[in-house]
Amino acid sequence: MTTAAAPVAAAVATVSPVRRAFARFLANPTTGIAVILCVLVAFSAIFAPLLSPHDPIEQDVLAQLSAPSAAHPLGTDYFGRDVLSRILWGGRISLIVSLTAIAAAIMIGGAIGMISGYIGGRFDNFVMRVMDVLLSFPSLILGLIVVALLGPDLVNLVVAIGLTAIAPFARIARAPVLALKERAFVEAGRALGYSHARILFVHILPNILSEVLVMGSLWMATAVRTEASLSFIGLGVKPPTPTWGGMMRDGFENILDAPWLAVFPGIAILLLVLALNMVGDGLRDATDPKLRAE
Repeated sequence: MTTAAAPVAAAVATVSPVRRAFARFLANPTTGIAVILCVLVAFSAIFAPLLSPHDPIEQDVLAQLSAPSAAHPLGTDYFGRDVLSRILWGGRISLIVSLTAIAAAIMIGGAIGMISGYIGGRFDNFVMRVMDVLLSFPSLILGLIVVALLGPDLVNLVVAIGLTAIAPFARIARAPVLALKERAFVEAGRALGYSHARILFVHILPNILSEVLVMGSLWMATAVRTEASLSFIGLGVKPPTPTWGGMMRDGFENILDAPWLAVFPGIAILLLVLALNMVGDGLRDATDPKLRAE
């Protein structure tokens, strides 16, 4: 019995922590639903040219403010444009802006936090005070200021949202580095003559990557909300490019006569933000040892 069980025990022991965390992540049924929603949104955005029944910017005055029908499943807007097609294409803007902005914030903010925590001293104190200044502004207000200064444009929107997320990622990356830089494996790397860059990005980074990724998934939801909010007040991508926030703004003017104009884009934002938050919670549960112990 002992001899037969040994290979099984050895196989279990050789399973990497990443695979175990991934298995726990997929085992959560709520997380599975969230992943399916995210995949559906991404699939519909990527293949919008194939899935959309009409051109999203094509106007049809004879069909303006048409209720949902077979020809237009989600109705049309004031210019006769198909709402379903515009929602599918608008998902592209939300995903492009949120993914690009948060990826840039992870790289820039994470690097700032790691370097600041590793160096420590006055440099760390100065950098963190700068991050405190950024954190003192609500994300929407800071994004509004940046877009108002640079102008409403896709690139400027990415810059604005990415800037609002740099400080939180710097904070989340700095905290574990303060503890890890005193660990024995870091001291051993210094004794072997490893460069500071190698210690930071080869030995310390893998130990904090899970926390940063969890934060990234949660901030993706914040980025989607911020992009929709800026588009709603007219500081997003310029018309006639469809955006969910812009569609809600246009629908707000006809909320009593044509409620579908604001309701369906609002549901799209709700589902994507909810799914991203649920994915973030699932990642946190799968990677946090304290929560696993409970």
